[in-house]
Amino acid sequence: MSGNPEYGWNPEMPLTLLEKIKQDLKTAMLTKNQEARTAMRQIMAEFPKLTVPLTLESGKKSTRLKKPEEISNDDIVGIINGLVKSEQTVLEARQEATSPYLEILQLYLPKLVSREEIEVWVKENIDFSQFKNKMQAMGMIMKHFGKTADGKQVNQILREM
Repeated sequence: MSGNPEYGWNPEMPLTLLEKIKQDLKTAMLTKNQEARTAMRQIMAEFPKLTVPLTLESGKKSTRLKKPEEISNDDIVGIINGLVKSEQTVLEARQEATSPYLEILQLYLPKLVSREEIEVWVKENIDFSQFKNKMQAMGMIMKHFGKTADGKQVNQILREM
C-alpha cells in the first residue's frame, strides 16, 4: 500500500492538493481501493470546517464555507495533520504502530524538515540574548518552517540548546 505512486501529493506537483485528492478519490473508486477511498472521503468531510469570517448587514458576525477555489494547500494540510493526530491517538490506545489509513494520510503531507535542518537554521538565525528564555524563540522558528516542522521536536531542540 505505502509507496503507491498513484496516491499522495507534494508541493512540486502541478496540481493543488484539493485537485489531487479529488483525482485520487476517483482512482480509488475505480480500482475499488476501500482504504484510499475512505481516507479521501474523510479528508473531504472536514472541509465544512474551513470557513471565512464575514459580517452580515445587521452587523452580526458570521462565517460562510470556503469555496473550492479558496481552499489553500495549507488549509488541507491542517486538516490532514488533525486526522493524523487523532489516528495516532487511536493507534496508541490499541498499541499498534501504524494503519493503512495513517499511511495514506501521510502521503499527502509535506515532508517534515529534519532535526539537523532545524538546528542549523536556529544557530544561524536566532540570537537567544534577545529573549528572556529560549522558548520565546519558538514562534520565530515555527513561522519560518510553517507546517514542515514538528512543534514538539522544535521544543525539544530548544530545551537541549
